[in-house]
Amino acid sequence: MAGTPPKSAPVSRLLPWLRPYRVTLGLGVLCTAIASLLDGAVLLLLIPLFRHLFGSTAGLVAGGGLEGMVDGLLAPLTGGHSPAGTTARLVALLWVALLGKNVLSYLAAQLSVRAQEGLVRDLRSALFEHLLRLDLAWLERVKGGQVIARVMQDADQVKGSVSAGLASFFQNLLLILTTLVVLAQLSLKLTLLTLGAAPLLLVGIRQLLKRLRRQARARADEAGQMTATLAERLQAVKLIRLNSAEPREAERFRAQANQYRRAVVRTQRFAQLSSPVSELFGGLLMVLLIVVGTRPALLGEAMTPEGLVVFLVAALRMMAPLKAITQFPALMAQALASADRVFEILDRPAAEPRGDDGRPAGLERGIEFERVSFAYAPELPHVLEDITFTLAKGTTVALVGPSGSGKTTLAELLPRLREPVAGRILLDGAPLPSLARSSLRGLIGFVGQETVVFNDTVLANIAYGRPDATREQVEAAARAANAEEFIRRLPQGYDTVLGERGTRLSGGQRQRLAIARALLRDPPLLILDEATSALDTESERLVQEALLRLMRDRTTLVIAHRLATVRHADLILVLDHGRIVERGTHAELLARDGLYRRLSASQFGPELAPEPLGSGGRPA
Repeated sequence: MAGTPPKSAPVSRLLPWLRPYRVTLGLGVLCTAIASLLDGAVLLLLIPLFRHLFGSTAGLVAGGGLEGMVDGLLAPLTGGHSPAGTTARLVALLWVALLGKNVLSYLAAQLSVRAQEGLVRDLRSALFEHLLRLDLAWLERVKGGQVIARVMQDADQVKGSVSAGLASFFQNLLLILTTLVVLAQLSLKLTLLTLGAAPLLLVGIRQLLKRLRRQARARADEAGQMTATLAERLQAVKLIRLNSAEPREAERFRAQANQYRRAVVRTQRFAQLSSPVSELFGGLLMVLLIVVGTRPALLGEAMTPEGLVVFLVAALRMMAPLKAITQFPALMAQALASADRVFEILDRPAAEPRGDDGRPAGLERGIEFERVSFAYAPELPHVLEDITFTLAKGTTVALVGPSGSGKTTLAELLPRLREPVAGRILLDGAPLPSLARSSLRGLIGFVGQETVVFNDTVLANIAYGRPDATREQVEAAARAANAEEFIRRLPQGYDTVLGERGTRLSGGQRQRLAIARALLRDPPLLILDEATSALDTESERLVQEALLRLMRDRTTLVIAHRLATVRHADLILVLDHGRIVERGTHAELLARDGLYRRLSASQFGPELAPEPLGSGGRPA
């Protein structure tokens, strides 16, 4: 999938996606800020608590202005009480501060979850909506599993930039800042020593990030490949079993799973280095602080043992948020690698506009193809070349020809599923691009060889193109499509859920369901693409009867390999290598020694080519 955005793009591009959650995130930040202040209060309360526990009458550190301020604030609570009573009150106040800090931290975490899951939902919804509007040729070319991986896995991974990322970064930053204020009041020189060593750690972490983001992108790509293989092979289980290919396919998937494992190991090799590096750095820093803090000559100021203990406790409490801060770039690198892959799809130009400009479409006279050509990409050869014909209202035009001659592609130009690269298509004299797409497609009913059936009820599947239809209208369409009998035999009738891809139905039953869907929409224009191929004789008879009812008094474009199904057409176009090589009625084409006669002879034999039942008329 080409079109990778600049590496700096995702950070700025994610910000608009967070805008709907600014209130939620703001409340989370407020809870975090107050929780951080309460965490600082816990440290401040340790000063008088340690002094009372050690029975010290002097301050923990000479000239401690903050200590005097704390004593002043606590005087109404601790004044006039025994040492034991004062200690009990300080412990109770310490517990209240801890309780408040943890309650607010929990609320902040819940608010973060709401924001992050909202972001993932919005990204997935935007991806799905955009995929529905992308170029059909690209959707057919790309592996479905890779697209699924981007919608499900990559969109979910992006939330690391919100949950374990920005929100956690801000929370831990506030905790570090409040702790540093306390540390500076206890010993400014030891605090400066602590801060002076921090850049060494940051330099080491930065070097890890350069490798980590590349590895994270490679891991996401491997996950997409594996998902694509899984989706493809699960759809081909019958073929795999018929060819006794289970061992070969299992080995193939194991190899891909191993590739993914190696990519994850490479990523985690760098991602997990940040934690032990920062922890070892913190341990060395603690040793340095103890050495310097217990030697007044090195420190240059007097510090009591109790003061040093409070300082070390505060410094140790700062190690956890500092460790989280150092892990933040690694988490962001992985999240942004997934954001790259998400924005690759969102950045692809849509083939279908979001709006529906254009005037309403109607069918009064007919459709004209004027020298239409089509190619799947500018660099590829044309698969349709100089196609010209007219489909008059109320008539049937049939497209026949060898496989790969362009029949289905031509039919897909009519509802604008694809756009011609040359020529134009007119509906009642109006070029198709001047008409509203939804209005144009509302005129067309489509029945294809591969019928799409959703994992939903029979009722919902028939009413898919007309969701406001009543149950009575759905049942009437099913009866007209010869589908009523088999639907009634299903466990819950019209309320039976058909399973993924309609696996509970036979091919003929799915076809009749598609015909019922088209009948319910009552379109003036029909496209029938190989609608009776690959069916047994009885199923074909039932489907053919339903199709004749559907075609009556409608304008129809028929694509077929079985020539017996198109012999009543008003006009038959014979395609070969993307060009119209013959045109005429069934009788006219049989009278020529051309491709149509050869195709007919190959199906029925030279003596058995079917003759038209009437004098060129349509079925009654």
